[in-house]
Amino acid sequence: MSSSRSSRSSRSSRSSRSSRSSRSSSSEHERTYHHGDLRRAILAAALDVIAANGPAALSLRDLARRAGVSHAAPAHHFKDRTGLLTAVAAEGYALFADALAGAPDLRERGVAYVRFAATHPAHFQVMFQPDLYRTDDPDVLASKARATEALRAGVADLPPGGRGEDDRLAGVAAWSLAHGFATLLLSGNLADATEGRDPEAVFRSLTGLIFTPENRRDG
Repeated sequence: MSSSRSSRSSRSSRSSRSSRSSRSSSSEHERTYHHGDLRRAILAAALDVIAANGPAALSLRDLARRAGVSHAAPAHHFKDRTGLLTAVAAEGYALFADALAGAPDLRERGVAYVRFAATHPAHFQVMFQPDLYRTDDPDVLASKARATEALRAGVADLPPGGRGEDDRLAGVAAWSLAHGFATLLLSGNLADATEGRDPEAVFRSLTGLIFTPENRRDG
């Protein structure tokens, strides 16, 4: 009898230690993500999902599984799905603004626009669907303002004959060209038109059809 109780006690003790060890291991795993690492891991997983299947496929529970953390972890950092998409948009606009600011003129800003869409397709998808995120988020507003200013500066640098009488309309024309080209490129609709040529080189050629004095027609 005493030996049986001792055996059960030993098994119980080992089981308890194993359970504590498992919980400790899980806790240690999540602690490695503290101070922003978990947030980054969830954002990275979200970008992968969006790039592959679009924003509609996002699920906080699925992202937690992909990141290897508890189901509550994404909500702790982003509150909800809209909060996560807001973070994606804010990061996207920040990267976008940096890309545009590094270009020397309007044409190269357009090239940077197309390049950004090609290298950051998930960000690009979310940024231009404002119904997906909180447009009044301070980080979104600040980064978006920087990107807008970079585009406007490119238009302002054009010679008068290359932008017409209305800078705003010239800006819309430049934006429409870059955004339309980038969207068609991402959706695979330019394969035949580009015929294997570098999309950035093709875009540079297109800009010459609009923003040069000899190709403008005054009314």
